[in-house]
Amino acid sequence: MASITIRNLDEQFKTQLRVLAANMGVSMEQAARDILRRAVQTPPPPTGLNFALRINQRFAGMQVDALPVPPRRPARLIDLAE
Repeated sequence: MASITIRNLDEQFKTQLRVLAANMGVSMEQAARDILRRAVQTPPPPTGLNFALRINQRFAGMQVDALPVPPRRPARLIDLAE
């Protein structure tokens, strides 16, 4: 097994880790291992099609038909002769 040393931990952070470990009934070292393991095993954020699915899920409960539709304006014409 490998080991690492983490220097310059903020005292408040260390206290929070100690309290978390006590609530879990494990050592601070075990709590830190668990936190690191979960952080590394978390899948990366979805991209591409998954992004579209997340957007769809976010707005799935909205009643889009009830939203006001702004008035349309004519498209701006571009003079290609310039």
